[in-house]
Amino acid sequence: MTVLGRTGVQVTPLGLGAAALGNLYTPVSEEQAHAAVRAAWERGIRYFDTAPHYGLGLSERRLGAALRAYDRASYTLSTKVGRRLEPADGTGDDRAHGYAVPATHRRVWDFSADGVRRTLEASLDRLGVDRVDVVYLHDPDDHAEQAFREGYPALERLRAEGVVGAIGAGMNQAGMLTRFVRDTDVDVVLCAGRYTLLDQSAADALLPEALRRGVSVVVGGAFNSGLLAAPAPGATYDYTRAPRRLLDRALRLKAAAERHGTTLRAAALAFCAAHPAVASVLAGARSAAEVRDCAEQFTTPVPDAFWQELRDDGLLPPAGEEPP
Repeated sequence: MTVLGRTGVQVTPLGLGAAALGNLYTPVSEEQAHAAVRAAWERGIRYFDTAPHYGLGLSERRLGAALRAYDRASYTLSTKVGRRLEPADGTGDDRAHGYAVPATHRRVWDFSADGVRRTLEASLDRLGVDRVDVVYLHDPDDHAEQAFREGYPALERLRAEGVVGAIGAGMNQAGMLTRFVRDTDVDVVLCAGRYTLLDQSAADALLPEALRRGVSVVVGGAFNSGLLAAPAPGATYDYTRAPRRLLDRALRLKAAAERHGTTLRAAALAFCAAHPAVASVLAGARSAAEVRDCAEQFTTPVPDAFWQELRDDGLLPPAGEEPP
């Protein structure tokens, strides 16, 4: 277990990201969702992350229900604020946002102090818990002014009141997360997809700055939404069809891994976990089988010779500039 920042909140090196439990792309049954959480628990995972955005609250409801089988003090739970859910009268589904669920609610961007508290209260209700351990400002890319002026101070107050143990921001970019690390007193940032075998942009400023300031980093999107898990024509990168140049690069990485007796999935997870600023790697999974595979890959050795080959071939920066 690793402590987040200067808090007492601890996370396991591998965590479960629960977006898929909210029917990301395709439906997941209640039984599958609960089995995935059980498999994570059996593999020693004690950090679970969700958000209202994931399936219009479905992920939170399912994760909370599955975790009721365990002592609340024995796991770490994070959710996010910034998208407030309001009931909607419309019909249809939420596939435009990536989730195979009925459009029973609509998302309202809201990083106001009141919005932060209201969103968190609704999340606690859906999760069926009286507290969460970590709260992230979720994707404030186009709402920076309100997020820094109102949303972040609201999280500070919640932390001071003991309502939450750790606070931070979660985004798919490194630039604004670096600003959070430099200009606020966040404990942790969740960086998705920007520190992977295909994109190391978080290494330029975010990770070094987090190390200097004692801020923990949780890495999500280690597989860049699928391409590094199973590179093939039609694979997704950042939730859209992967461009040919990235597919070719991923196939080169996969071939190198196989030459060294390991797998691309193991290498992708190992790369994220190796940086000293990284406290945990979130793996998204939609079934018990996927959870078990991620846990197995996370502990699969990746030879030093593999990393050296990547550097020699220009697939990673030279030694000394980028771990591992």
